[in-house]
Amino acid sequence: MTHTPGQALVVRGGWAGHAPVEATELFIPFLKEQGYEVVISDSLDAYTDATLLADTDLILQCWTMGSLSGEQVKGLRDAVESGVGLAGWHGGIVDSFRATPEYLQLVGGQFVAHPSGIHKHTIEVAPDRTEHDIVKDLPTTMVVEDEQYWVLSDPYNDVLATTTLPVRDGDPWTTPITVPAMWTRTWGLGRVFVCTPGHHLPTLEVPEIRTVIERGLLWASR
Repeated sequence: MTHTPGQALVVRGGWAGHAPVEATELFIPFLKEQGYEVVISDSLDAYTDATLLADTDLILQCWTMGSLSGEQVKGLRDAVESGVGLAGWHGGIVDSFRATPEYLQLVGGQFVAHPSGIHKHTIEVAPDRTEHDIVKDLPTTMVVEDEQYWVLSDPYNDVLATTTLPVRDGDPWTTPITVPAMWTRTWGLGRVFVCTPGHHLPTLEVPEIRTVIERGLLWASR
């Protein structure tokens, strides 16, 4: 996968349970090794800094829940539309800014539940996407012990991998539910990458998951 390193903006904060600082620190050395200048922001006002965003090639967002102002969401959307990449994992990207439809449309998915909490489950690479740069030559079945995200998503996503939530005694649904677990989408000139596993550091350190995220960061970058 070829890319031209530039500036990566790491925007981290929100709910502390997803360890936004510790989690992003796992990937900052990788970005620097790839030649990126890394800028870190613990404020969503980074999305209103037009000069900063104009110099940015990749946004790594790790911000669970929270809210965006109208100016912040417009700045983020305009940046991605102009070619800035947006990437992240788990609640840091798909459980962010629940009350902002413009953001949900941008990322193409929204967390709604993680039945059974943290448990061992599988991620299956989509049979027709095994040659995609992000998952190529990786196992087609990945096992993680993590929250298994039930997400609402839309058909504009290029789904790279799925996960299937079973039916357990007492569940109100009656058939297993297969949902996207990793996907990409384009937005204007920009690219978006999402990986739903990643609740805690042990998952992010699983070699296959770490590789997917590292490749996803490069894929999304301008």
